[in-house]
Amino acid sequence: IQHTIAGYMLYSSMTFEHTFNYQDGDVYACVADVGWITGHSYIVYGPLCRGGNTFMFESLPTYPDYGRYWDMVQRHKINIFYTAPTAIRALMKMGNDPVTKYDRSSLKTLGTVGEPINPEAWNWYYNIVGDGRCDIVDTYWQTETGGHVITGLSGTTPMKPGSASFPFYGIELCVMKPSVEDPSGGAKAEVELIEGNDVSGILGIKTHWPSMVRTVYGDHNRFMNTYLTPYKGYYFAGDGCYRDKDGYYWITGRVDDVLNVSGHRLG
Repeated sequence: IQHTIAGYMLYSSMTFEHTFNYQDGDVYACVADVGWITGHSYIVYGPLCRGGNTFMFESLPTYPDYGRYWDMVQRHKINIFYTAPTAIRALMKMGNDPVTKYDRSSLKTLGTVGEPINPEAWNWYYNIVGDGRCDIVDTYWQTETGGHVITGLSGTTPMKPGSASFPFYGIELCVMKPSVEDPSGGAKAEVELIEGNDVSGILGIKTHWPSMVRTVYGDHNRFMNTYLTPYKGYYFAGDGCYRDKDGYYWITGRVDDVLNVSGHRLG
């Protein structure tokens, strides 16, 4: 996909600062692979454009042992830590000792990215890794969105384990009724929106935002047919969602074809 420099840098920088409540002098660590969009937006562009301290991690969270992340937090006094539910669940299986033997008192914000986090993993992350005192921001976004489109804001948003919370500034979400002919979102002349709370459907975005994907490089028809044509006038995220009685969004999973490659879900 193709992003444009100005909008992408603006949005990655703004979401980095506000989602994680980044303050001057904080030490921030995103432990994703820098080759994925999480690494582009939240190891490199967002933090550096903001003038932040960004910590790059290489290797595996299990090498040389299962305490690798938390040893890193202790040694480098990391304040903000961003990882994936897949890693959290893998470490949770090894018990609490590899975590609690390290000093994690520097942490103030914990983030998750890549897939919805199940409440069991959320609670372990919150109570064991964060000692029950750190904010958790469960960020929903895509390579195509360039940055967070649904997320809590550290220090501001009341948390619900497993919910991505609310749309980021300027993001206008909607819940759309699936096509009768094609539940994954086939071509639809008229889009039906599902209003109110305590409703489920297809996740859509009503208007553009600075870091929105501009095209599929060299194949603009594919871009249109994938993201903008299935629900005409709306951005089709390819995910289902539930908007609960309080207006919180919960991502219920892909509604198109998905391949699971080494823990990475590829639509």
